[in-house]
Amino acid sequence: MNLLRQTSDDDDGPTYRIHSAPMRDIPDRLRPREQFEYLGAENVPDATLIALILRTGLRGMNVADLAERILRQYTTLTALAQASVDELRGIAGIGRVKAQMLKASLELARRLSLEAIPEDHKIAAPEDVLMVLRERARLAESEVFWVLLLDTKHRLKRPPLEITKGTLNASLAHPREVFKEAIRSSSASIVLAHNHPSGDPTPSAEDVRITRQLVEAGKIVDIHVLDHIILGRKRGDERLDYVSLRETGMVAFQS
Repeated sequence: MNLLRQTSDDDDGPTYRIHSAPMRDIPDRLRPREQFEYLGAENVPDATLIALILRTGLRGMNVADLAERILRQYTTLTALAQASVDELRGIAGIGRVKAQMLKASLELARRLSLEAIPEDHKIAAPEDVLMVLRERARLAESEVFWVLLLDTKHRLKRPPLEITKGTLNASLAHPREVFKEAIRSSSASIVLAHNHPSGDPTPSAEDVRITRQLVEAGKIVDIHVLDHIILGRKRGDERLDYVSLRETGMVAFQS
């Protein structure tokens, strides 16, 4: 068992005496920089990449062990990316600068995944919606309601439009707000989407009621509502991390 004892405090946060071999005593093949050089970025474990971002450990703990400890604490990269800079600074050995570096690196990864989506991405199935929104929804701590504006060929006219944040209800997802930009941009159809931060995408009775209301509103303004996708997170042996209300048959959508 590792024993921790606070010894000092500096920009890298409190330092602790923890039994951990100095990096110079670690075999070359296990050192982060050497692993990266020998195996390449795509083949090294997550902890190695985190160790390279952090660069140094703390007194009594080398950077490789510090990176492993951070991953054990947060379990997944998604959970780590959700942590604020202040939360990261609460980890022994992580001060303001290292917390900012970690946060910046994970944010760049998120932006890179969004950049890979074509501007005129075609929405032909729920999986196409997930490609656009999964990364946005993955780190959201509250419910976010989006509208995807489509042309006559079901291609995105612009990036997803964020209508509101907060528990979905009739006042937040008012037809006026949902269709305002769709009308202005002469969209032929729209797809609705929102996330469930709990990870369970099962639609609520309110989700279904609001969707029906918006489908009827779409008929009045002649803009087809094609589907409403609820995004969750994969858990255990569950095959899907989303629910398509069109596929469930709970709502009669326009063609």
